[in-house]
Amino acid sequence: MSPAVRVGEIPTLVSNLVDQLTQRLAADDAPERLVVGLVGAPGSGKSTIAEQLKTGLKAAGVFAGLVAMDGFHLSNAVLDELGRRNRKGAPDTFDVEGYLTTLDRVRADGAPQVLVPVYRRDMHESVAAGSIVSGTGVVVTEGNYLALETRGWGAARERIDLLIHIDVPEEVLVPRLINRHEDFGKNPLAAGHWVRTVGSAQCSPHRHKRPPLRRGMARARG
Repeated sequence: MSPAVRVGEIPTLVSNLVDQLTQRLAADDAPERLVVGLVGAPGSGKSTIAEQLKTGLKAAGVFAGLVAMDGFHLSNAVLDELGRRNRKGAPDTFDVEGYLTTLDRVRADGAPQVLVPVYRRDMHESVAAGSIVSGTGVVVTEGNYLALETRGWGAARERIDLLIHIDVPEEVLVPRLINRHEDFGKNPLAAGHWVRTVGSAQCSPHRHKRPPLRRGMARARG
């Protein structure tokens, strides 16, 4: 798939992407599975787009499963032990090797069934074997650091067939993040502090360094 920049309404972009992926999988040289990644800052809409993509791919009969990076959060107990609990969500607060191993299993010959963890926001913890990748088709993966080149994350890009960068203006992101953390139970002051400190650090890889587009990459602008 050639690199491209797409600007427009998300449902239209998702519909076009579903059509392209369906055509690719119908080709004679199609792989058993294609891994499509969605990357962007917190609050950019990755999870929402992933769900829309999942719905469209299911309707087309080519959805194999979802592997969300958030499922690989280190547990709160481990974060406490490492002294990283106050930075939860930073690049070094995830099980990167576990994520890479799961993508390797997803891409293995024979399209094996793979159990993957999910993140429960109501519990603020990851839950093992919370979802299943099964059958042939498209596996959707999404997360903040799929294009990061440090702390072990660089190997993720090698395991993703099409990586889509989601660009959202900072003036839109900040209110979204504050509202999200108020919904999580923080008061407005604490939510704003989190966004200015931890949230800002999570956004910085996307704000300062967007990799140049190359084959197998695309960029969507909200």
